[in-house]
Amino acid sequence: MRVLIIDDEEDTREIAKMSLMLLGGLDVIEAENGQHGIEVASKERPDVILLDMMMPIMDGPSTLEALKNNEATAGIPVIFLTAKAMTAEIEKLKRMGATGVLTKPFDPTTLAQQVQKILEG
Repeated sequence: MRVLIIDDEEDTREIAKMSLMLLGGLDVIEAENGQHGIEVASKERPDVILLDMMMPIMDGPSTLEALKNNEATAGIPVIFLTAKAMTAEIEKLKRMGATGVLTKPFDPTTLAQQVQKILEG
């Protein structure tokens, strides 16, 4: 399974990448902002996208909207990574088309399992 991580924080991307690759056996690609993430997603067609909520240039919700409006990426499941995981916010993100929401800081030892669980519904 290929995972695209879109996050402006290099540390977060690196920890998530190592966790998903080493513990989950997943193939990981990265993007440092929403705009770049849309380009990478269109070209690489990952199986799932982990998307940061707050980023410069394009925030998570704007990126999600652009991904859903792009024929090449509309069907890719998107899981938000956010420090602000209030119930109302989670429901709003799901209404916008997010498949799931994981909170930061995430547990690197269970990240791959959490992603799998969300994808299985």
